[in-house]
Amino acid sequence: MFLKSTTRHIRIYTAEVQNNELVESDKVLTLDVDPDNELNWNEDALQKVYRKFDELVESYSGSDLTEYNLRRIGSDLEHFMRFLLQKGEISYNLESRVLNYSMGLPQVAPQ
Repeated sequence: MFLKSTTRHIRIYTAEVQNNELVESDKVLTLDVDPDNELNWNEDALQKVYRKFDELVESYSGSDLTEYNLRRIGSDLEHFMRFLLQKGEISYNLESRVLNYSMGLPQVAPQ
């Protein structure tokens, strides 16, 4: 069964990518982080999100795979991204096609 969870910056699918297409899978979860490029990422911050995702998926081990559980994982990842934003590890992409400060106003360093 194909399930998905979509938040502002996180998309999770019960599918794997094959030839640039999502193919339903009951064994693989695919994570799409910030698909609209609203944030500026570095490799370290992105890897932290992937590790947090793995940790959250592991915490649901043995539970039924439901849309509700996927939404909980997606929401927890959104909160984690807000934490990274507040710490300054990621920042808003001010050249994004949509400026939506859904995680709080951008921080500007005093001059």
